[in-house]
Amino acid sequence: MKKVSIGGQAVLEGIMMKGPDSYALAVRCPDNTIDVNVTPFQSVTERHAVLRIPIIRGVAAFIESLYIGMKTLMQSSEYYDEDEGNKADETGGVSGSKNGAAERVSGSDAKVAASSEKKSASDTAYLVTTLIISLAIAIGIFVLLPTFIANLLYKFTDSDLLVNLVEGVLRLIIFLGYTAAISLMPDIKRTFMYHGAEHKTIACLEAGDTLTVENVRKHTRYHKRCGTSFVFIVMLISVVAFMFIHTETLWLRLLSRLLLIPVISGVSYEFIRYAGRHENAFANVLSAPGLWVQRLTTREPDDSMIEVGIASVKAVIDADEYTRCVKEDAFEK
Repeated sequence: MKKVSIGGQAVLEGIMMKGPDSYALAVRCPDNTIDVNVTPFQSVTERHAVLRIPIIRGVAAFIESLYIGMKTLMQSSEYYDEDEGNKADETGGVSGSKNGAAERVSGSDAKVAASSEKKSASDTAYLVTTLIISLAIAIGIFVLLPTFIANLLYKFTDSDLLVNLVEGVLRLIIFLGYTAAISLMPDIKRTFMYHGAEHKTIACLEAGDTLTVENVRKHTRYHKRCGTSFVFIVMLISVVAFMFIHTETLWLRLLSRLLLIPVISGVSYEFIRYAGRHENAFANVLSAPGLWVQRLTTREPDDSMIEVGIASVKAVIDADEYTRCVKEDAFEK
């Protein structure tokens, strides 16, 4: 077995886990069972050599992660949408189940197949549109808004250094304030608990411990390769990068921020990649800010959430064989 890095994302009452050749969505259903759906997957970086170039691979991996994350998040919500639909059926409401009247009067197999393909294309279009809108909003709030506010300081000073520094501080304050605020919402709290379960399960696997609730519980909920760490590193690197841009013209400042987003994302990915693969003082220093922010985005999970984490990992990798290789250092060289 080769040594690989797996990672995931917390979704609505569940966890998405991405392995070497597939990703799994494990969800705690309303009836308290765990449903696991595995999707074969090959990264675009494996299919195209140019996307494996440092910096570029970070941009590709980021976009790919956003796509899978948004897709599985929407899929996880469907479990609870269907549950609401079933409840409506029981009380005489409009059918939301797959056995509703519309399906009972469906036409030929060819028509059903065509309808399925059309729905799949529609779902993909909706997903991509949602992703683009979400990215636009995030860029507007966390990148462009601080630039716009800081640019007002040129009415009182001509120091580019001061304006850029204030912009960076504002960006960090907005990001941390937003994260802290949403962490107070009950639904988000539960999602952050699943986030903790995801990290603890991966940490248990990487330590070579058998995946049991008891073993997972004793591991840390903080992880160097976390998406939270990536986003925070992006924020920190942007503070430094934008220091070298000197212009009072607002549209040029905004444009420079937009153009540098892919570069900063790619550099940040290389930071996270290095930190996740090394145990030394430099890697620990790189990881420290992101691990600190994870205190906001992760919570200690309960045992039922840990069970979901274990199910998601076992769906994408032979966990017993992997832990054996960790203990015996028996990975392929």
